[in-house]
Parts: sequence; C-alpha cells; structure tokens
Amino acid sequence: MISLRQRIIWASLLGSAALASSGAFAQQAPAAPGTSSSTPAAAVAQAEDSAAPKAQRKRMDPAQRMERMQEHRAKRLAALKEKLKLNAGQESAWTSFAAASQPPAGARAQRMDRAEFAKLTTPERLERMQARQAERSARFAKRAEATKAFYAALTPEQQKTFDAETVHAGMHGHRGHHGHGGQHSAAPAKS
Repeated sequence: MISLRQRIIWASLLGSAALASSGAFAQQAPAAPGTSSSTPAAAVAQAEDSAAPKAQRKRMDPAQRMERMQEHRAKRLAALKEKLKLNAGQESAWTSFAAASQPPAGARAQRMDRAEFAKLTTPERLERMQARQAERSARFAKRAEATKAFYAALTPEQQKTFDAETVHAGMHGHRGHHGHGGQHSAAPAKS
C-alpha cells in the first residue's frame, strides 16, 4: 500500500522529469558573458537531485528508531524535571511518573506480522484488535494514575509549569508530528 506521502513524492518526481525533458527541446539563448548559466532546466535538474535522496532513503531500522525515540524521551523528561525544580520529597513521585511514561519493553515484539494477520478470519482479527486495545487502555490507565499522583505532589507553581509543558503531549499521537512548523498556540491562562 502506497502512502499519500509516497504518492506526492512520486508525482513531483514525475512532474519534474517531464518538465526537465520538455526544457531540453526548447531553444536556450546563450548566456551573456560574465553571467551565470543557470537555466530553468538546470534548476529542475538540481531539484530532481535534491528530491531523489528523499525518495531513495531507506526506512530507519526499528531498533535505531526506538533508540532515537528513547533518547528524545529522556531529553524531554530531563528538561521537564529541570523546569519543575523538584525538591527531595517529590523525587519518589517523579520516579514513578517517569517510569510510567516509558513504553513497555518489547512492545513492538508483540505486533503480529501482516501476512499472519491476513490469514486470520474476521472474528479472529477483531478479537486480536480488541485484546491489543485493552492492553493499551490498561497501560494508559497506569500512566494516568502515575501522572495524577505526581501532579498532586507538585506545588501550585510547579503544576502551572507542568500544565504548560505537557499541554500538547497527548495531541499528536505516537509520531510526534507537530505540523505548521512545530508552532502551537498555547491555551489561554486561567485566572
């Protein structure tokens, strides 16, 4: 199955190739002495060269992707902890919160192969999906309880900081895409 992103890349590559080939048949005026010989065909060729690596780029190894995500998560948690300026009495609540924020070890290993999944009957697929949904709901409930307990241990000023720093945490799913250049408008402060 080809994703929308791949379709857009292929369409732009085909369009630029067509544009480049049509530009080769057009007559070009000789460049004036001392000026750049940049032409539309050259610009298209340069655009093709820069777009080609994106289309040919291989998907990142899942282990590398998980490692990169873990590093990113650790940096975000460390930055949050620093901004909260926790005292010694809040450390145990932070430890529980940070542990609950981590994805379970081997979560990706539980995923069924697509070919295996396709061999199942519809009721079997539905049962598998329902079981996975129940597992995710249980993990979410555990994470929510740890977050509530940690939040209760914070001072009102720390709670404001926590609210401001985590307002978008659940809005972008697992991918972390922000869109619009990564800019979000903050919710208005309550008085």
